[in-house]
Amino acid sequence: MLYTIKNDILELSADTFGAELHSLRLGGKEYLWQCGDAWKRYAPILFPFICSPKDRCYTARGKQYRMKANHGFARDMEFALTSQTDSSLSFTLTENAESLAQYPYKFALDVKYTISGSCVTAENTVTNTGDDDMYFYLGAHPAFNCPLDDGTSFDDYYAEFDENEHITQMIGGKQVILVENGRTLAITRSLFDNDSIPIEYPNSKAISLKSKKSAHYVRLEYPDSDCITVWSPTADDNAAFVCLEPWTSVPTFYDDDFEAIEDKPHAIKLSAGETYTYHYNIKLY
Repeated sequence: MLYTIKNDILELSADTFGAELHSLRLGGKEYLWQCGDAWKRYAPILFPFICSPKDRCYTARGKQYRMKANHGFARDMEFALTSQTDSSLSFTLTENAESLAQYPYKFALDVKYTISGSCVTAENTVTNTGDDDMYFYLGAHPAFNCPLDDGTSFDDYYAEFDENEHITQMIGGKQVILVENGRTLAITRSLFDNDSIPIEYPNSKAISLKSKKSAHYVRLEYPDSDCITVWSPTADDNAAFVCLEPWTSVPTFYDDDFEAIEDKPHAIKLSAGETYTYHYNIKLY
């Protein structure tokens, strides 16, 4: 079920299915991709994996499990609305028969969206409700309209970082430098010929999607993330969006040398009763 909150300038809608953002409108302008044929998502939550382990398989507590889909299961499950105020929406997902068949841990995943002015704060809190350690990855995958304005095109846009970055991508078995000690990454279709561009341990804690031909842009702040990823489908002009994805770490498949989730270097470990809170901000201009 879709719920909406708004203030004088900003309107936010989110669904109980996946606790997924469906709309971000500033002054009536839609900033979020509206789930077209090029990609049938808006802004999914990635839990308990970012991307997938090899063949979507891994072991936990000595038993093999297989995920049904990429990026875990939270994005495809119904959350409960637990709170609604004039400025916030809160949703909760707990383990169920479907999740336990893929992932053996008991948990609560609380998702809260708060609006203030033209800013959205997304806060995700994982609680280990089981009796022993649990392991997970966590991330967000919001897709922003690109272009944002009539009269601009996809290739007019660029990603701008707050600090200079060294950005590489593995192409044909070699690390190719995309940005060397710079702050801007030009957005083109061919940029994504080799899939997404994850940036591990970025110097910056914020990224913006901008165009020199428009005053409107999106700024995403990720103070809790060790990886920020930029992605859009390649060779599809109908994919009028760019994803700016704050992740707790690099994708799960980076840890494929370790089959057991307990051994995966980038998995977050939570002891029984502990909580982990992860947040990011979306600012619209």
